[in-house]
Amino acid sequence: MKKLLLVKLSALGDVVQTLPVLAALKRVHPGLAIHWVVEEEQAELLAGHPLIERLLVFPRRRILRCLRNPRTLPRGWSLARKFLQDLRAERYDAVLDLQGLLKSALVVALARSRRRIGFANHREGSPLVLTEKLPPYDPDLHAVRRYLSAAEHLGGRPEPVEFPLPPHPSAETVGRRLRLPPPPWLVFIPATRWPTKLWPDEHWRDLAGRACALGLPLLWIGGPGDRDYLAGLALRGTDLSGRLSLKELAGILSGAAAVVSVDTGPMHLAAALGRPVVALFGPTAPWRTGPFGEGHRVLRAGLPCSPCFRRSCPEPRCMSGISPEEVLQALTETLERSRRGSPRDRR
Repeated sequence: MKKLLLVKLSALGDVVQTLPVLAALKRVHPGLAIHWVVEEEQAELLAGHPLIERLLVFPRRRILRCLRNPRTLPRGWSLARKFLQDLRAERYDAVLDLQGLLKSALVVALARSRRRIGFANHREGSPLVLTEKLPPYDPDLHAVRRYLSAAEHLGGRPEPVEFPLPPHPSAETVGRRLRLPPPPWLVFIPATRWPTKLWPDEHWRDLAGRACALGLPLLWIGGPGDRDYLAGLALRGTDLSGRLSLKELAGILSGAAAVVSVDTGPMHLAAALGRPVVALFGPTAPWRTGPFGEGHRVLRAGLPCSPCFRRSCPEPRCMSGISPEEVLQALTETLERSRRGSPRDRR
């Protein structure tokens, strides 16, 4: 096999958890040309990656927005046609679908390859376009292990698990641009798309007040759409919501002494950078999508209804039941362990 098309479109955490596939394949096939299809929102993180020969950027959301409006309909068709031309400009020895949804199935079906590989229990009818169906994966297997099992089907060697990240600015460089105190920092990541994954606002404010005693500058991370939310939380520390590109986000996280986060994409990026994470989990399963590697702490309320994987809940006690006191204790212990130089080898 000389040329592979890897299809992993979104979201940030999923893209980060796919990175070990690159290392696993390149160990055995150093001459393999890997092309990656990714959506626009995550493309910057992969830009310039030394293990990716070609990055195909799928402007899916822009296409859909344009197609919904008669005035921008021609623009939408033009964007779709350009992406299709780029996709079909190459012939591949194999296409590997690690997204497993209708949107990725369309890409897989349109790519020029006789081998279309993915899991038999992928969703939304996506296995219908496959020519090689991998055995159904265990849904309780960690996502990183799931993706690596697909790489093994192509002869990849998964161990040791590595997260090869593309070049990004250093913590010091990003810190100087933003006029931050020098690293290391404490980094809090409170925002997520699922309302049920949110930790109560008063808990974050309580934790921020208690964390001042740890003697480290506090940074709050969020996207442009999180500014209003973080404005009510970041009463202590520096609010960086909407001020970082993805590569700058990697730079900031690389300078973290420790990270406290809900289940969200930047949490996975912090773990991939080897930074210790205190992760707050409620409706989702940390054994499936928790921070991968050693040295992390996962806190749960331990309710029998958790994980429920629901995006709405009238009373999400699985998150409110995690107290600021236990998060502070886990954070303090994580910092102590990090200062002692405890290893954080990948599982």
